[in-house]
Amino acid sequence: MPLRLFAQQVNESSGNAQVLNPVLKKYVARFNSLDSEYVKNHVSNAQAYEWLQENVPLFECPDTTIEQTYYYRWWTFRKHLKETPDGFIFTEFILPVKHAGRFNALSCAFGHHVYEGRWLKNKTYIDQYIRYWYLKDAQQKAPRFHQFSSWAPDAIYSRFLTDGDSGFVKELLPYMDADYRLWEQEKRLPDGLFWQFDVKDGMEESISGARREKHTRPTISSYMYGNAKALAKIAVMAGNDTLTARYTADAARIRRLVQDRLWDDTAAFFKVRQAIKGRSDTRFSNAREQIGFIPWYFDLPADKAKYAKAWEQLTDTSGFDAPWGITTAERRHPLFRSHGSGGCEWDGALWPFATTQTLKGLANLLTNYKHRDGMTSDVYYNTLQVYARSHQKNGEPYLGEYQDERTGYWLKGDDPRSSYYNHSGFCDLVINDLIGLKPAADNKLEISPLIPKGKWDWFYLEEVPYHGKLVSVIWDKTGKRYGKGKGLRVMVDGREVYSGKDLKRVVVKRL
Repeated sequence: MPLRLFAQQVNESSGNAQVLNPVLKKYVARFNSLDSEYVKNHVSNAQAYEWLQENVPLFECPDTTIEQTYYYRWWTFRKHLKETPDGFIFTEFILPVKHAGRFNALSCAFGHHVYEGRWLKNKTYIDQYIRYWYLKDAQQKAPRFHQFSSWAPDAIYSRFLTDGDSGFVKELLPYMDADYRLWEQEKRLPDGLFWQFDVKDGMEESISGARREKHTRPTISSYMYGNAKALAKIAVMAGNDTLTARYTADAARIRRLVQDRLWDDTAAFFKVRQAIKGRSDTRFSNAREQIGFIPWYFDLPADKAKYAKAWEQLTDTSGFDAPWGITTAERRHPLFRSHGSGGCEWDGALWPFATTQTLKGLANLLTNYKHRDGMTSDVYYNTLQVYARSHQKNGEPYLGEYQDERTGYWLKGDDPRSSYYNHSGFCDLVINDLIGLKPAADNKLEISPLIPKGKWDWFYLEEVPYHGKLVSVIWDKTGKRYGKGKGLRVMVDGREVYSGKDLKRVVVKRL
């Protein structure tokens, strides 16, 4: 369906025009005015307002830092949309880089792209991007999908929860199953966990990593757990009992092994197990690294106090808490920031890629776990706010590769390849976690906000595509901001399905 006709239909179904168009227009005008636009892909700056208005949920809140970053991230995400002979893709770098594949495509941040892009109203872009990697790339003489570790099936299943298109994921199931088995051939160890070089995790020059030794990392093993869980659920939908049993069992196995083998009781943290050259055994790395929070991205750890204790390090200034964000290694470690900058440095510097993973894990802890070890919605909000504030250079909106944790300086300097670096997520963290729109496989709608009590008197999240409908969430404490009454309101296609006086968890059983 043509995009303009699609937008006309969804606006007609919602029953009214978008309230927040002036907010979007203001931000797009500002971002365009600051941009030299040395690269134009599918949607130019001149087309940005119309494309964003037709495609993304609009948002307004009292925190102008979070609000501006929300729109800046959609504006930059749009820059990376590229039409190729093999369909639409999203690039990672705005300029061509030598290590990319055809069309400047890289798979490293595929999971982030799909989590972010699942909230677009036009499904075509993410549909074709997913098919590119599973169908088109696989036909090449030298496929590039496994150039980096991936949580692709998990992201694709999360996308299904948003759009409700079971046919799409069932069609892909044989290809995802074959791809999972290829990962097993390439990276599975005899003990059942997975190994990876840090550079192939997209996390080179880390304290614990190596480019030759087969270290067992919490990254890829957690990803494969999330992938196995997703494939089991898709297999149920497809009526494939064999695959359901296979992936249900494998997810349980990986979960047990990660908790048994990668949890360091002494450090109270998930850590890398390093292969010892010339020996068959392994040892724990002596460094806590931010990748130790990744298991919660997939709800892997059991809901026990001993695992929740790891999160104490998030707010410890000797751990991962730095003025400009969450460091990739604990600040107390003697090798913190020891590798030098200029290439890629995951030994302490801030990486939006990792920050996105940690914030998603923290949101899951707060939403799905009873044992939280002092973590609260205030911690989530403050961490997200610092992350939003880090999107700047010289006082203007900016997104690059990685940053100094004390000053916020982007460590690639003014290298133009780093601008608009599409290697992380932000808008999904606002929609899915801060506002708390939790997609489900059935026709249920859940809102579980992580906005601290009393923090905001109002916000408006407008026209979120969900299961073929458009959902808006409005919070107006006094009723004076939007004139629709006091309290929390949830609208579906312009029809009110919930109203209440408090900002709290809401479940609408049927849309």
